[in-house]
Amino acid sequence: MSCTIKKILKAAAIIMAVAAAAAAVYFAVTKLLEMKKKKEEDDLEAYVSCSCCDDEPIVLPDPVAEAE
Repeated sequence: MSCTIKKILKAAAIIMAVAAAAAAVYFAVTKLLEMKKKKEEDDLEAYVSCSCCDDEPIVLPDPVAEAE
């Protein structure tokens, strides 16, 4: 009988170890995704648009004139 109890306890310990490892991976991935999302939000907050040149037209070089 004690052999059966040991097998049951050993199986329970293995199951608990696998569950603990899965929980650790879940929390690590969750934390990593939160940090990545926070960094993206910080990048957007630090972005400054320069509208000083918005009134000026964009002049592109004429490829036909350059070929001659």
